[in-house]
Amino acid sequence: MTLYSISMDEKIRKAALAAARLEITEHEVYARLAAGCKDANNAAVLSRIAAEEKKHADFWAARIGVTPKPLRLRAFRLVVLARLLGLTFTLKLMERTEGTASKRYAELAAAIPETAKFSAEEGEHERALLALLDEERLQYVGSVVLGLNDALVELTGALAGFTLALADTKIISLAGLVTGISAAFSMAASDYLSSKAENDPRAGKSAIYTGVAYLLTVLLLILPFLLLGTKILALAITLATAVLIIFGFNYYISVAKDLDFKRRFFEMTFISLGVAVFSFLVGYVLKTVLGIDA
Repeated sequence: MTLYSISMDEKIRKAALAAARLEITEHEVYARLAAGCKDANNAAVLSRIAAEEKKHADFWAARIGVTPKPLRLRAFRLVVLARLLGLTFTLKLMERTEGTASKRYAELAAAIPETAKFSAEEGEHERALLALLDEERLQYVGSVVLGLNDALVELTGALAGFTLALADTKIISLAGLVTGISAAFSMAASDYLSSKAENDPRAGKSAIYTGVAYLLTVLLLILPFLLLGTKILALAITLATAVLIIFGFNYYISVAKDLDFKRRFFEMTFISLGVAVFSFLVGYVLKTVLGIDA
């Protein structure tokens, strides 16, 4: 056993063991991501960082006399999250909510001077990795925002108006589906023509992202009317679903692209719900003026 493992106090030893576990866990995460990365350059950088994380884990193993085991559940969760939501989002979420090894090393540097070098290396790793990423899903964020935001505003308003003007939830869902599907294709076509006019080579993919985002939002918003027989309850759930969609999407974007979450969330929510309330009132006025009792 080394001098470090004998002399370091229990608090430092626990911190060192935690650092070792974090390093070997991140080694496993980076190694798995490198193995599944299609981009050769990204895979090479991920492999290099994985090797350096392993070197750091070995350093701690020698100092504390314990071979650290990776936190399997955490590694699995991070890899799955990266597969589903992208590497950029996952790494920035780790940096924002779970902390990084560089912070832990900064605390240990006072007791073990060698760790100061590791702290600098960890910071370099984080910056280098985030700089190299060029994920397709983030290139088309504008298209997704266009489709999602338009669907939220138009369909929440339309469904609110239909809820008062029409009696049956099935009829409301039919009207909403016809409106939503038609609008999805119309929005995708408009996005394509607009991008094409600007000689954007990604016009086709941009239109697909816009149309798919619009269509998925339509399906989620109309689902309560398909499943429930009470139209007011269905509308309430639809509006709650709209808020959840806005929350989830804006949280993702705020983390992946370092944007202000609160401002974007409240702005989008206010617009969507404001249009829904206005449309509900329009439906009530038209129903009264036209003398319709449906």
